[in-house]
Amino acid sequence: MYSQDRFLDSLIGRPAQRARSICPQADVLYPEVNKALWEEVAVELNTESFQNKALDWMRGAIQIPTEVFDTMGEPGEDERWEIFYKFHEYLQKEYPLVHSKFSRATVNTFGLVYSWPGSDPSLKPILLTAHQDVVPVPANTIPSWTHPPYSGFFDGERIWGRGASDDKSGLISIMNVLETFIGKGWTPVRGVVLAFGFDEEASGTHGAAAIGPYLLETFGKNAFAIVVDEGGGYQEEYGAVVATPGIAEKGYMDLKVEVHSPGGHSSVPPAHTTIGILARLLTEYEKNPYDIRLTRNNPVYLTYQCHAEHAPDLPEDIRKLIYSSAEDGAEDALRKVEDFLVQDKKLRSIITTTQAADMINGGVKSNALPEEAWAIVNHRISITSSVAETQAHDTATVKALAEQFNLTFEAFGNLISDPDAPSSSGKLILEAAFGHSLNPAPRTPLYGEDAGPYRFLHGTIKATYNTHHELEEGNDNIIVAPGMSSGNTDTKYYWDLTPHIFRYNHKATPTKLVNGVHTVNEFLELDAYVEEMLFFATLILNADESTVL
Repeated sequence: MYSQDRFLDSLIGRPAQRARSICPQADVLYPEVNKALWEEVAVELNTESFQNKALDWMRGAIQIPTEVFDTMGEPGEDERWEIFYKFHEYLQKEYPLVHSKFSRATVNTFGLVYSWPGSDPSLKPILLTAHQDVVPVPANTIPSWTHPPYSGFFDGERIWGRGASDDKSGLISIMNVLETFIGKGWTPVRGVVLAFGFDEEASGTHGAAAIGPYLLETFGKNAFAIVVDEGGGYQEEYGAVVATPGIAEKGYMDLKVEVHSPGGHSSVPPAHTTIGILARLLTEYEKNPYDIRLTRNNPVYLTYQCHAEHAPDLPEDIRKLIYSSAEDGAEDALRKVEDFLVQDKKLRSIITTTQAADMINGGVKSNALPEEAWAIVNHRISITSSVAETQAHDTATVKALAEQFNLTFEAFGNLISDPDAPSSSGKLILEAAFGHSLNPAPRTPLYGEDAGPYRFLHGTIKATYNTHHELEEGNDNIIVAPGMSSGNTDTKYYWDLTPHIFRYNHKATPTKLVNGVHTVNEFLELDAYVEEMLFFATLILNADESTVL
C-alpha cells in the first residue's frame, strides 16, 4: 500500500499532531565531508569569469539544432539524426576533463551514457539524466522570435534559443559542474552515471528506450540509489516558495481513429464521407471526457496538503477542508477539495485522464471521395487508471456511432461489431498509434523506511535555494512538496533501475509557461542557470557522502 496512506492513517484522531505533520519537511542538507569544495564552487559560480564560460558552454549547445520529429526513421538511416554527431563532438571538445575520467558509451548510435565508478563499490551510484534533443522550430514562426532560435543570444539577463530551458540547461549544467569538480581534483566515493537520451521530445522510442535496457544489463536491477531527470521546479504559491519534485508520472497513449469507406466521384456522394464520420467521432470524444476523481495519494492532493500547512495565503476555508479531507471516510471534504482544484485547468489535467485531438488527415483531391481519414487523439492517463481502462473508454464512447454509420468496428485488435451483421458501409479501426503506450509510473516512496532518498533530495533542494538566495540556514525558506507534471520524461524507461526516481530541475517555474518552452521565444534566465548548476553541485557532493541512499 502506498506509504502516504499509512502516514495519513497514523494521524487519524490526532488533530494537533496532524496539523504539524500533514506535510513533514526534511532538514536542510549541506555537504560536510566535501564542505570546502562545495563552498569554493558555490562562490565561483557567481563570478563573472565563470559565468562567461558557462554562457559560452550553453550558447554553443543551443547553436546546434538537435531537432527531433515524431516520424523519424532509425538512427543511421534517417539523415535528420546526423546533427547529433556534431553535438557529441561539441561535448567532447568542451569537456575534456569529463571525457578523461568518465567512460563513454554510445547506445543506439546517439544515446550517451557516461560512467565514473566511485572508490567505494558497495555504494549504489547516482544516475543523472537529461536529453540532447529539442522540439523543432517551424520556419513560419522564426520571424516571431525576439532573437533567432538557434543563436544562443545573451542579452545580459537571458539566454535565448530552442533548448535553453528544455532541456539543454540540465545537460550542460551537469557537465559544467563535473568539469569544474574534476579540475579541482575531486574524485567520487559514490559512482556517478549520466544518461543523455536523444529523442525525449518524440517519446524516447529510439533513445531512452535503448538506454534503459543498456543500463539494466550493465548495472543490474535496482542498481542505482536515485535517478534525477528534468521535471518540476519551484515557484511562489499562496505566499510560500514551493518546490515540487515529480514523484509520479501519468500514463500515455496516442489513439488512432481510422475510418475507411469506398471511394468514388464526389459528384455522387454518400450521406457521410469518411471525413464527415471522423469529425462526428471526434466530436463524440470531446463530448465525453474522462471522469475526474481526486484520491488522497494523488500528487496534486499531496502538494495542496503542503500548501495547507505552510502557505499563509491559502484561503482559510480550503485549508480547513484539506485538513478534514485527510481523515478516513471524509469523502465529502475530499470532493469539495476536488471541486476547488479542478477549477485550475492545469491541475485538472494532472488529476484526470486527458484527451486531445492533435493530428488529422484525409482526402487527396477535391473531387474524389476520401477512402480513408484518420486522426490522432493524445491521452495522458491518470495515475489511478491504466492503458486498458483508457482503451475500454475509447471503445465504449464510439460504439453506438459505429453501429449508426453501419461500420465494421475493430478496436485494439478485437472485433467489436457483430460478425453476422449485414454487409457494412465501411470500417472503423481504433488502435494505439506509433507502436507504444504506457501505464502510469510506479510512485517514488515518500515516507517510512524507504524514503531516505526523498528526504535526501528534499534537504538538497533546501540547501541549494537557501545558499543561492543568501538566506539564513533553516527549514522554512522553501517548502518541498511531492509533485507531478502533466507530461512524461525519459524516466519511463528506467523504472527497473531504482524505485527512487525524481523529475526535478531546480529552476524557478513561472505560473504559466511564459519562457517559451515548446513555443516561440524560449529562454533561460542567467540567474536560474547559475542556481541550476549549484543544485547539481550540491546534489553530487551530498550524494557522495550520504548514508541514506
